[in-house]
Amino acid sequence: MLLFVGLGNPTPNSENNRHNVGFKIIDSINKKFGLSKQKPKFKGLLTTGTIAEKKVYAIKPLTFMNNSGVCIRELLEYFKIEAENVVVFHDDLDVEFGKIKAKFGGSNAGHNGIASIDKFIGKDYSRVRVGIGKPKKEIEISDYVLQNFEDEEINKLELLTNNIINSISILIEKKLDLFSSTVNNR
Repeated sequence: MLLFVGLGNPTPNSENNRHNVGFKIIDSINKKFGLSKQKPKFKGLLTTGTIAEKKVYAIKPLTFMNNSGVCIRELLEYFKIEAENVVVFHDDLDVEFGKIKAKFGGSNAGHNGIASIDKFIGKDYSRVRVGIGKPKKEIEISDYVLQNFEDEEINKLELLTNNIINSISILIEKKLDLFSSTVNNR
């Protein structure tokens, strides 16, 4: 069993924020692979299904970004899923906009959602760091991540999401370096 987690904030005005890119990817995975209807469970919106012959759960925590770990721990304990079978999709300032970097473990690099997950389940899980780039002008980082994507960024983001979906079987096999290079070179 695998658990895909998309990080974001559950308020309607957050829907197109840079911080909500994880939610957008989970929504696209749900749609593309026909996962079940979203149900409110484990303090999140949960879907289930099969991708590449693997049982998959996908969740969007409703606990807000800074408390994402609460939702994930409850789900892992209930379904007896090991942390190493978790893949978290989240925004990352240190990755070029429109690119990804997949990795296993590591530091949270100041990302509060990742810090919360680390606190509740440890660091032994995979992350797909989705590049949102750095702000082009002087602005607080907290304000930047809560801004909506600009119109020209939305097209590039849709292309990136499609590349992620088209390469998902590589991710399921946990070939993280191959997944990153495949997605970034499509």
